[in-house]
Amino acid sequence: MQCNSIQSGMADNQNDHENRGLKNSKSQRWHTESVQTLLDMPFNDLIFKAQEVHRQYHDANTVQLSTLISVKTGGCPEDCGYCPQAARYHTGVENQATLSVENVVTAAAAAKEQGATRFCMGAAWRGPKQRDIEIVSEMISAVKALGMETCATLGMLKPGQAKQLGDAGLDYYNHNLDTSPDYYDAIISTREYQHRLDTLQQVREAGINVCCGGIVGMGETRETRAGLIAQLANLDPYPESVPINHLVQVEGTPLYGTAKLDPLEFVRTIAAARVTMPKAMVRLSAGRREMSEAVQSLCFLAGANSIFYGDKLLTTGNPEVEQDQALLNKLGMQSLAV
Repeated sequence: MQCNSIQSGMADNQNDHENRGLKNSKSQRWHTESVQTLLDMPFNDLIFKAQEVHRQYHDANTVQLSTLISVKTGGCPEDCGYCPQAARYHTGVENQATLSVENVVTAAAAAKEQGATRFCMGAAWRGPKQRDIEIVSEMISAVKALGMETCATLGMLKPGQAKQLGDAGLDYYNHNLDTSPDYYDAIISTREYQHRLDTLQQVREAGINVCCGGIVGMGETRETRAGLIAQLANLDPYPESVPINHLVQVEGTPLYGTAKLDPLEFVRTIAAARVTMPKAMVRLSAGRREMSEAVQSLCFLAGANSIFYGDKLLTTGNPEVEQDQALLNKLGMQSLAV
């Protein structure tokens, strides 16, 4: 397949359903069909193309290490079908009050000692209240003082909240699109796709970097995955950080028992993200614990250059630090310094 056959698919016009998710985009570089053309390429050709793009913009043997901590766990009023923290599901996740600033700083210092350069703070809120913003702002400032990059994922933001977080020193705000606009209603009913785009717009206007990706393996089609990547790539600008999550099935959630995604399809998704968002940090996020070293290595080959590092992602497991270090050593890869 020739490169120009893909470029010819770059969008000039859009279908109505695609426009639903692109109201904050000033220009459109990719549409679903052109991304699906990428995903449909012979595997070797797609990986080769992704590697070419990756090497043009990044050190092919460097990976950025992030650590994620849940600063407030459980009790979320949303009905996201994948999430064990939703109050309406019985998943065994216990509600926990917001951590103290001291506990967060201790965890951040330990993460830095183990090689992490970015510290992400997540909270199970539909959206933070003003008192929540104030305590998280204290956490951000304290972690920033350690010399680490800071990231927060707190749900939907109200006007002015993003600026407050930015003033505290927040480097990245994570707010995932989760899936394509066409499939969104099958996963979540308590908020609209545009709500997510509105929060991302506020983050941009506050001068904070955007961390935004999605989840695959939720019973979607390849076309749906293409739609997700197109939505991300057409944000203007596209996100600086793009986490690609593989669904971690938790008993008690509606998506428990969903047919598992073929690992090579996940690798294809990573490659498509790399090609369409060449300068972004593409992160292997949730689900990495279930991946073999071989699959993770293929993801790095496909253009992933960031991982969550540590033993836990909010409420689900993650490979141990020693395992990660051993794999990176096998591959001759090094961690990216701040």
